[in-house]
Amino acid sequence: MSQTDPFRILAVDDHQMTLVGYKYILEEFECQGRKVRVDIASNYEQGKNKIEIASKSVAYDILLFDLQLKLADSENLYTGEDLGKLAKELLPEAKLVFLSTYSDNYRINSLLNNVDPDGYMVKSEIDQSNLRQMVESVSNSIPYYSRTALNAIRRRMANDLPLDENDKKILYHLSVGTKTKDLVNFVTLSLAGIENRKRQLKRIFDIEKQNDQALIAEARRRGFI
Repeated sequence: MSQTDPFRILAVDDHQMTLVGYKYILEEFECQGRKVRVDIASNYEQGKNKIEIASKSVAYDILLFDLQLKLADSENLYTGEDLGKLAKELLPEAKLVFLSTYSDNYRINSLLNNVDPDGYMVKSEIDQSNLRQMVESVSNSIPYYSRTALNAIRRRMANDLPLDENDKKILYHLSVGTKTKDLVNFVTLSLAGIENRKRQLKRIFDIEKQNDQALIAEARRRGFI
């Protein structure tokens, strides 16, 4: 790569002002001695199209994705995880970073497990300085996480408990107010199976005789949600 070639970044977010901010901040500095060029896309289809074009021509150095992406001409939200998986397949050398409003442990750790990005930043913690620091860091193959994301990772690593994906989904959906009878819509278990899992989780957390609110509180304290 020539030093005269721009350092190419693709930012995908359905908030136009956010994209303008990223572009303004990042194109005002150089990365690895190269001028930064930021391409933008405001929905899933635009991002997918730019990734497919880049895979056949000049690849991006860094990809910045939001987790909630609208479909073109639709109010429906589309997960940025799928766009991230596509990018990993078509642009394997590009560094992938998610910038999202999601700050809960479950969502962050789920994304890290499913997509394995090179960084994660909670939007409320982004400023001009750390946005540029992130670009410098991941361009040198050093993962970058904002404070909340790093705390989520550390708390999860501190807990080596035998929880599977259904357990984590049960905890998460209870924490956001889902009723037990409705959990069958989110996990691959019967209602009886869900009740049994809840009892097992309370035993694991040593709160057998307490209610679901205590289960949620303990799961949050241990970093699972």
